[in-house]
Amino acid sequence: MSTLHLDLDEALARMDRVRTPADLFGRDTAEAARMYRRLARLVHPDATGGRTRDAFTRLNELWRTYNRADSTTLATKRHTYSLGARAAQGDLADLYGASYDGGRDVLIKMPRDPADSDLLEREAVALRQLPKDGDDRFVPYVPRLVESFRHRDTATGKQRQTNALERLDGFVSLTEVRAAYPGGIDPRDAAWMWRRLLVALGFAHRAGVLHGAVLPDHVLVHPGEHGLVLVDWCYSVPGCYAHVDSSGRVPAMIDRYADRYPPEVPARQTASGATDLYMATQCMTDLMGDRAPKPMRMFAKGCRLASQNRRPGDAWRLLGEFDELLERLYGRRRFRPFRMPPSTPHKP
Repeated sequence: MSTLHLDLDEALARMDRVRTPADLFGRDTAEAARMYRRLARLVHPDATGGRTRDAFTRLNELWRTYNRADSTTLATKRHTYSLGARAAQGDLADLYGASYDGGRDVLIKMPRDPADSDLLEREAVALRQLPKDGDDRFVPYVPRLVESFRHRDTATGKQRQTNALERLDGFVSLTEVRAAYPGGIDPRDAAWMWRRLLVALGFAHRAGVLHGAVLPDHVLVHPGEHGLVLVDWCYSVPGCYAHVDSSGRVPAMIDRYADRYPPEVPARQTASGATDLYMATQCMTDLMGDRAPKPMRMFAKGCRLASQNRRPGDAWRLLGEFDELLERLYGRRRFRPFRMPPSTPHKP
């Protein structure tokens, strides 16, 4: 809905959600001025009997910040980031394009609700543990954490855990792949994605980290280079985090994907490697649709049994079994080019 047509409650809700002034006012300065005047009329204390005094104060703080030259600069002890526009919106966080140290590109990830800062901290813990305790050969399968820090909103005083992540170029999510191929992709194309996803999980599990949310939005592939990166570790179960949370449970679920979780997650039971493999299998079978051959469907069925103890839990062992299946189906592995339709936008 246009800001010019907001009522009071909608204006207050939008102001509560914004993380940067540009989220509220946009990038066009003339349009920004019109938006400010409209919002100021809506939330002025004289128009509401004084009940929006705090909102009016915040609106003016945001407007002053918007008009300052340093409004998009975010400084930490290690780096100074020049913040750009919002590049993506996740389930709990917004991601902003940014540059630092002479133009190096990153994404700045901030939770919309400060109460979710613990999940951003969990992601940072996982992304530190993976390269520290995992096999160096497989580090490219996960995002690189530049740093994690507390950011204070100057308008509200609220603090948010914020992660700076190295930007990925040329990748698309499995959600985008499925949308581009509504009839399902060729199982031979799904094969390399499935193999690499098992490698990513094998690497993480050996390093003592469960991902906790292996969902289509969180699996990025590079069509040309056959690369894969598993992103959004906010729902992870890092072994070194046990002193904070020793339950071993996935900390939260994404409501719109509730039907993709194995039974142990909504039941608040301890997760395992089998938890991630269940969700990974669902990603890949959905990607193929009805095109998966029967032996591949049977293989997937065994990975998605209701009982956690009956499902495979070792990603590396499962990869070996999957390779045997692929050889029986298609013979020796060969590189198979994969392309997305030209109109498909790439993930930032």
